[in-house]
Amino acid sequence: MAIVGYARVSSVGQTLDVQLDKLGHCDKIFQEKKSAANGKQPRLEACLEYVREEDTLVVTRLDRLARSTLHLCQIAAELERKQVHLQVLDQNINTGDATGRLLFNMLGAIAQFETEIRAERQRDGIQKAKEWGVKFGKRKKLNPQQVAELQERREQGVLIKTLMQDYDLSKSSVYRYLNQEAEVVKE
Repeated sequence: MAIVGYARVSSVGQTLDVQLDKLGHCDKIFQEKKSAANGKQPRLEACLEYVREEDTLVVTRLDRLARSTLHLCQIAAELERKQVHLQVLDQNINTGDATGRLLFNMLGAIAQFETEIRAERQRDGIQKAKEWGVKFGKRKKLNPQQVAELQERREQGVLIKTLMQDYDLSKSSVYRYLNQEAEVVKE
């Protein structure tokens, strides 16, 4: 009956210190400094592989464990299959009893709802900014005069490789500029 901790922060610039302090009572702690958004959490996978029947997996908050409600449910199903309890310190959840399991599922649904609301607000903000004329994405490296020059040089037979070096562009950027309709250059 081991008590196993799992701590995660989303980026290298963040620190695990607060989580590690709260997990100090654990027999073993798995640590991860990686976003859960990309779907890969190798230390979590190792942790889930490590835990055995009657162990307790401890995390500080639900959002440190899973990247979505679906992922949370998958983890919960895996822990249940292995007969491992889950304890969430900050939300005072312990799936060792029926009340803890109910609370766990309710909080997981609420967390997913909040994530979806946040994404909606972000989309609305982006749409509003576009209406106001805000441009998103990387700025173009070449001005219209340079684009015309690049297109002219290519027509003269200059190699793509040479254009890439001369304008410090990737191959796809060179082709994008070559396929772009020539803009009228004001002098």
